[in-house]
Amino acid sequence: MEDRNRHIKIAERVSTRLKLKQLRLLVSVAEHSSILHAAKELNISQPAATKLIKDLETDFGVILFDRTNRGVIPTTYGDALVRHGKLILTQISNAAQELDNLNEGLGGRVVVGTLLAASAKLLPQTIARVHKARPNVSIVIKEGTNDILMPALQSGDVDLVLGRLAEYRHRSQIIQERLFEEEICIIGRAEHPLAALGRSATFEELKSYSWTLPPHDTTLRRQMEKEFLDNGHSLPENAVESVSFLTNRELIRVTDMLCPIPYHVIKDELENGSLVEINTPIKKTLSGVGVSYRKEGGLSPAAEVFLAELKITAEEIKKDQR
Repeated sequence: MEDRNRHIKIAERVSTRLKLKQLRLLVSVAEHSSILHAAKELNISQPAATKLIKDLETDFGVILFDRTNRGVIPTTYGDALVRHGKLILTQISNAAQELDNLNEGLGGRVVVGTLLAASAKLLPQTIARVHKARPNVSIVIKEGTNDILMPALQSGDVDLVLGRLAEYRHRSQIIQERLFEEEICIIGRAEHPLAALGRSATFEELKSYSWTLPPHDTTLRRQMEKEFLDNGHSLPENAVESVSFLTNRELIRVTDMLCPIPYHVIKDELENGSLVEINTPIKKTLSGVGVSYRKEGGLSPAAEVFLAELKITAEEIKKDQR
């Protein structure tokens, strides 16, 4: 009962005294690891910024930041408040955007996180559709892997994440929609020795070559590991870890390295013969490509438009799949 009363009292104090400037300051301090830099960004003095933070610490009864040789670092309590602060500021931005859209008709901003599976066709074609439908919408693209993009999605730094759908421990807070099944090919250069076999390469033969593979924390890497383990083998050793399509394409073009790549990502190179698909016993359809977004707060008007155009693009890609 005492804990509940304490929570109510803190909530009352915060709801009457918490200022948006304090939230912006908290987020800025966390990003810069510096009260001075955050104060300059908000155009206030450093003493004023320090007082705003101390007022918050008094209201909540906790320490929000520690001073270290790496700068001002959020405590566990600070991390929690910064995370909620980002979501609040995102919702305010969404509200302002919606009002602006109602007033102006078009416009807005959407931040999209992308994985390799979405970067070649799905994302560019969707952007083209959005620009045609709403030319004043601003689109920001952030590349990365799920371990980076999904926390950014949760915090409000990203509106949508496109790519292979992964098991995610915060599924209750995230909506994931499957758009199409992704066919994975094992790709090599046109003159690769395994390309001339006239049969499916064995796992022993596949392991005798170097590979470029996605990092350990990616869905495709785990699926490739399962394919090899289910057939009594470990993955090839000393693989180059890379999520860069340009780097991977060049590596397999100039060496005998092999690489698992989504078919629709590498389709043009396969059709012009600059690269070839290696015949292997590895299953081709390994996972679904989709979109993830937050349940809490929903999507901004611009993000809603992007999602609608994304689904149309995905349907077109599905029809084009072999």
